[in-house]
Amino acid sequence: MSSLIHPTAIIAPGARIADDVQVGPYSIIGENVVIGSGTVVGPHCVIDGHTTIGANNNFYRFCSIGGMPQDKKYAGEPTRLEIGDGNTVREYVTINTGTAQDVGVTRLGDDNWIMAYVHIAHDCQIGHHTVIANGVQLAGHIHIGDWAILGGLTAIHQFVRVGAHAMVGGTSSIRQDIPPYLIGAGDPFRPVGINSEGLSRRGFTPEAISALKESYKLLYRRNLNVEQAIEQMRQLQQAQPQASDAIQLMVDFLASSTRGIVRS
Repeated sequence: MSSLIHPTAIIAPGARIADDVQVGPYSIIGENVVIGSGTVVGPHCVIDGHTTIGANNNFYRFCSIGGMPQDKKYAGEPTRLEIGDGNTVREYVTINTGTAQDVGVTRLGDDNWIMAYVHIAHDCQIGHHTVIANGVQLAGHIHIGDWAILGGLTAIHQFVRVGAHAMVGGTSSIRQDIPPYLIGAGDPFRPVGINSEGLSRRGFTPEAISALKESYKLLYRRNLNVEQAIEQMRQLQQAQPQASDAIQLMVDFLASSTRGIVRS
């Protein structure tokens, strides 16, 4: 056994683990697990199911990764969990595999910061560079866009989507889709504007941020329905082509929403 694997750890014969993976005391790695180079598995973790983990991830103590979905319809299908590179997963995080009723795979992208006691349920699709704070509870089938930030103890209803660059304040309750770029909080969640500071830090130009503020006003301050707001955003794209791509992300999100969006 590798010197990087503690002698009390249990590694199933079929597990495929890169030579430099570290596995702490009393952790258990299942038969159908693949773990990439540079990943660290702390003590007392369980990683099982059909789970593929990329490079340079760090799982702190007592994580439960790749467990079967908490769905009564689950009948033992070989559904999967896929985790990318460079993620930090803190204590007592649970991430379940997918279900046959959806795409069959739960996904966590790259460079995500998942704090203690977070639950990521079956079929969730988490993008890249997100921050999911302590105690956040994600029901099944939720989609979280790149760079989104979810405040501590937030609970999100199944099938909800949170758009890229959105920022959710702590203890929020979310039952409908949150469009990209929004900031807000509450039970129920109420948007209050655009996440301007976060966008500036990520290199959005002042012109793009200004156009997104106007897009927000079209959606929430001009007494327009969603379809009318989308049409006005398309006109804004023509008037401000330098912000067209940023606006298009919101247009596409709104056009594909099935649960409806949060209201102010």
